[in-house]
Amino acid sequence: MTLRAPSRQVPAAAPRAVASFGDRGQAWTIVVIAALAVVNVARFLVPSGAVWISVTGALALLALARWTGLSWRQLGLSRDRFRSGRRWAIGAAAAVAAVYLVALLIPATRDAFLDSRYHLPVPGALVSAFVIIPLGTVLLEEVAFRSVLWGMLRRHTTTFRVMLISSSLFGLWHVLPSLHFASANRGVSELATEAGPSTTVMVMLSTVAFTAVGGLVAAELRRRSGSVLASAGMHWATNALGVLFGVVAWRIVA
Repeated sequence: MTLRAPSRQVPAAAPRAVASFGDRGQAWTIVVIAALAVVNVARFLVPSGAVWISVTGALALLALARWTGLSWRQLGLSRDRFRSGRRWAIGAAAAVAAVYLVALLIPATRDAFLDSRYHLPVPGALVSAFVIIPLGTVLLEEVAFRSVLWGMLRRHTTTFRVMLISSSLFGLWHVLPSLHFASANRGVSELATEAGPSTTVMVMLSTVAFTAVGGLVAAELRRRSGSVLASAGMHWATNALGVLFGVVAWRIVA
């Protein structure tokens, strides 16, 4: 007869550790979202400081993400995904340029480019497209929504949910900027004059919906490429090429 030692049950400590990590991850996610709300209001109240606020905010978010344990790969910033991100970025920028060119050539859609904020001389438009927009808009928003927030959410939920949450928050991020859009854009301004005060609400809701969809496209680029560079390329093209095509549009209607 073989004698067996009595079995001993090992306490299931691992699940508690995972749950504890998940709780911390969710807490840091909430901290990031709250910080973004503060930055968003600061950029709205101090528009002249958009560049330094954005750069400082982006660096602070990256520092926090690394301190909480996120790797460069989790943040979409690893070197091994740079080539893939660059390829997708160039393709996305080319697609945006093609759509803008068609819209510019059609008189019915040309007014969409007539934004008073970008009724600029050529040197000013170039500075806006290649300095202010990359540093004051694209850097912070890509680091926030497709890098840090993405990495933190991915710790405790699926990629599909990460895409939905980050793109929804990206839409809400544009509530405050949309308040100036109705008066700045010529086409929307004419519509507002005809439709009355309710147009401001319609413009805000439309802007949130449009940017949320754009955020979802950017999230898909980030997912496919594994790099924030891909979504940043599309983001830059959407904003910066809009300014450059706007310069042309203002000269056509002049």
